[in-house]
Amino acid sequence: RRSAGVAGWCQTQTDLNSFLWTIKRDPPSYFYGTIHVPYTRVWDYIPENSKQAFQESNIIYFELDLTDPYTISALTSCQLLPQGENLQDVLPRDIYRRLKRHLEYVKLMMPSWMTPDQRGKGLYADYLFNAIAGNWERKRPVWVMLMVNSLTEADIKTRGVPVLDLYLAQEAERMRKRTGAVEKVEEQCHPLNGLNFSQVIFALNQTLLQQESLRAGSLQVPYTTEDLIRHYNCGDLNSIIFNHDTSQVPNFNNVTLPPSEQVTAQEIDSYFRQELIYKRNDRMGKRVKALLEEHPDKSFFFAFGAGWCQALFP
Repeated sequence: RRSAGVAGWCQTQTDLNSFLWTIKRDPPSYFYGTIHVPYTRVWDYIPENSKQAFQESNIIYFELDLTDPYTISALTSCQLLPQGENLQDVLPRDIYRRLKRHLEYVKLMMPSWMTPDQRGKGLYADYLFNAIAGNWERKRPVWVMLMVNSLTEADIKTRGVPVLDLYLAQEAERMRKRTGAVEKVEEQCHPLNGLNFSQVIFALNQTLLQQESLRAGSLQVPYTTEDLIRHYNCGDLNSIIFNHDTSQVPNFNNVTLPPSEQVTAQEIDSYFRQELIYKRNDRMGKRVKALLEEHPDKSFFFAFGAGWCQALFP
């Protein structure tokens, strides 16, 4: 089923979502490019052949096993500061104060950001704030930076419905399919913890500056979750947008920065590109190849971020 609305946004009818790649063997295997948004926003635009490939495959593989309680607890503990430390102990005082003020603003605004649909599902603003930011004082600054980056009105409105990859994982479990993951939590988490302290402080400061400008109305977001959804539903492989979604890391390269800060921004950008795109692609590619060689008689469906798939099949 297609919506005339989306067909109207897209260049042509044939541009509609086509993030399925077939690995020609007998039986065939598949790569499918997912996106980190509520599945309900994209499900109607996913072609039948992609859904059929998912249903017919024997084994479904994801980047991480999102239905495994260990994955969730390992992600949580990887984000925490070493024992006993608090953010207040490690952050410069002015940044800590601004961070606290911004989170107080988010908490105050959250009830007005939520949709009637979310409220109808029994999702309360206080509960949601605590689920996302409840333990912020114990988190490493790099994870607080990512948290602040996602605590926007547009992102809050999408909470409460499983994102596409989690929905596919739940469906695979419901269909009693064999599932697996090509990455360990530590491999996704440690590169982020590998930024040096001055880089992290720079990134957190830039993120706060951006959020403060948004609050003051002096800045427009360069692209939003809505843009991401539209590009995805139209099958538009816009690498800038999808790489942003895949790595979940903001881009700090900004023409308005003074030269010394531009150097720091470029260092951070190239570090993330190296760790979260190139090295990761290489590692995941080798594991996929090994799985296919190990099980020549099985049909695999690999559901990975669309940005990752695009890097693999430009």
